[in-house]
Order: sequence, then structure tokens, then C-alpha cells
Amino acid sequence: MIFTLAVILGLLLVGLLLYQIPAINQRLSWRLDIALTYLRGVVSPVEAIPTPVAQVSPTAPALSPTPSATLTTEPSPTPLPADIPTETPLPSPTPLPEKVELPVLGWEQQDWNNCGPAALSMYLHYYGWEGDQFSISNELKPVRGDRNVNVEELAYFARNYAGWLNTQYRVGGDIELLKQFVAAEIPVLIESSFFFAGQYWPNDDLWAAHYLLVTGYNEARGVFLVQDTYHGPDQVLTYAELDEYWQPFNRLYMLSYLPAQEETVRAILGEAWDEAISRQQALDAAQVEIDADPEDVYAWFNLGTNLVYFERYEEAAQAYDQARNIGLPQRMLRYQFGPFFAYFHTNRIDDLLTVTKYALQRTPNSEEALLWHGWGLYRQSDINGAVADFRAALEANRFYLDAQYALDFVLNQ
Repeated sequence: MIFTLAVILGLLLVGLLLYQIPAINQRLSWRLDIALTYLRGVVSPVEAIPTPVAQVSPTAPALSPTPSATLTTEPSPTPLPADIPTETPLPSPTPLPEKVELPVLGWEQQDWNNCGPAALSMYLHYYGWEGDQFSISNELKPVRGDRNVNVEELAYFARNYAGWLNTQYRVGGDIELLKQFVAAEIPVLIESSFFFAGQYWPNDDLWAAHYLLVTGYNEARGVFLVQDTYHGPDQVLTYAELDEYWQPFNRLYMLSYLPAQEETVRAILGEAWDEAISRQQALDAAQVEIDADPEDVYAWFNLGTNLVYFERYEEAAQAYDQARNIGLPQRMLRYQFGPFFAYFHTNRIDDLLTVTKYALQRTPNSEEALLWHGWGLYRQSDINGAVADFRAALEANRFYLDAQYALDFVLNQ
């Protein structure tokens, strides 16, 4: 009996030592994570995001943590000068081509949880950049198990490590806008829905987020050509399919382009060159979709997100309430964090803790959920709990400046 136990312990020790070898860890870590994720779903069954708590205290004093859950705080793009017409100018006096296929300099298969860095890597290759997805992920997500990279982080990398390019991101895009950029020889990075082939836990709704690089279109077929780091190069999506997958992310798009293309980008964006106008257009579009279908959960969520941008937190919280009542995907709060802002700034701390706790059940190492769960605990005077959350957020991503700010703020009180 003692001999058998010694053999088992010896094998476990050998296995642990082998797991530390980078090549073996690279191959096995994601499989181990999948197994642990499924086991967590068995022990704690996944249910729908809880409906709102009936508790609002809008007159409570508001602490102001850093305003954005990003790597850096960057200024909004400069609005157009006053002497430039505010009407949206046409990008070209001639009609768009019927078909465009931009060259792709090397499709890249994503590593585990790495679609954002892989998609950005392909994008930058188009302009001659020589790194790969790991050059990006090493700077943005030092922990391989980090499941989400925000567009703010991708833009940060492009601006700082491919600085010969100009980079912008906006919301509220549409099909015609994508075609105009592709016709102008500017690929477009978008965030869209993704559906897993198999369950990661019992009752998995299979929905997730994914970045796509739009590199072509065919007007006669009504399709876009996209580079998909998971499914493969030159994937085809109809205009309707792409828009359906794009809507849950407020039709977010990112542009990287040569300085010589700046005027072309300004012309295509028109008034949306001004980030605030872009947000207002996205807000108006969400309201139109709600008017057409009051049960459109993504339209309600987008409405809330755009209201958060304008710091209209009461209205935003109500929009998110409606989205929660209709029913959001299980992983939604892994990728988008507007509800955390809205519930914090309306002092709805019970709701803040409810949604952040749910997000952490799905994604225990989500630095954004850990940050805002910590702010919720801080509001309840649980200083030790807040500090533990902020430190856990920094363990998940040591580059996460919002968590460092939060930790310094609380410890220096």
C-alpha cells in the first residue's frame, strides 16, 4: 500500500515537472483548462445571467475609478476643422467596383485564446510589419489563458509598435462602409459573434466573440471575404450574415492605414471621424432597431453601451436591465463591460456584484470583472476583499493599469 502510494506520488511529481517544460506546457495547458472549465460547469451549473435587482440609489456619491478598462487612456481623435463641410463626402466620384479582393500576406492560425493578436498580426502584415501574433500577445496578455483582448488594447499595440501607421476605431459601422474601405484598399478589423462546435460546460450556449479581418467583397454574390484565424483564410459571409454576427459588438471596427490614406479615411467616415458623432449615430441606430423589434437583446445592450459613452448612466442601466430581462449569452460579460460602469455609477452595487460574480463564474481570470467586483466590494466597505480582487486582476494581466490605479487608490486611503 505504501509502495503504491509512493509510486502514484512519484508519477504526479514527474508529471508536474514535465508540465513545466515549455513545449509540453504549450500542448497540454489548453486541454487542462478545458477539462477544468467543464468540471467547474458540472460543480456549479451555468444558468442565465440573473435578472436585475430592484434597487436604485441615483443620489449616492460616486467614486470615479479610471474611466476606461484599457491599457492606456488616449485622447479622442481630433474633430474635423470647422471649415470642412459636415456633410459626409463621397470617397470617390465613381461607383464602387463590383468585386475587390485585397492581398493577404500570410494567413495565421490563432493560438489558444489568441484571435485578436492573430487577426491584428495579419492586418499589420498587409503593411509590411514583420512580427507575429505572439509579438502582440506578449505585450497585451502575458497569461496565455487570458480569454479576451479588447479593441483598445489592439489599437494601443498598433499605435506603439507599428507607429508608421495611423489607427482608429469606431462603432456603428455598416455594410456600405466596409465596402468603401475595402475598395480604398484598407482592410477592416471587426469584432463578431462566434459559435463553438462543442460544449465547454453542460448547457453551454456555444456563443463567444471573435475578430475577423475583412479583405474583400463581391457585389454580385452579396458576400464579404474575411480572414478568419480559426476557420481558415478566405472565408465567405453574406452581407446579412456578417451584419448579424457584427451587431452584438455595436458594429465595432478598427482601421490601420498609411498616413497618405488619411484623407481617404476622413472622406469615407464623414461625420463619424468625430468619435462622439460616431457614438451618437450608433446610439440612434440601436434605438431604431429597438423600435422595430423591442425584443432585440443586442440592440438594448448596444443602446446601454453608447449611453455609457455619454455618461448617461441611469438610462444605460435601464437599457442593460432590459437586455438582461430578455436574456444575454452566457459569455457576454467576458467581452463587454458597459453594465459594470452603469451599475457602479448609479450606485446599484447589488447589481454590480451580481453581474461581475456571474462573469467570474464563466471567466475566473477576467481582469475587468475582477476590477469591477473589487470596486463593488469597496463601495460596501469590504476593503480587504477589494484589495484581493485588484491584486487578482493584476495577476491575470500585469499590464492592466486600471487595476494598478485601483489598488494604489485603496491602499493610499
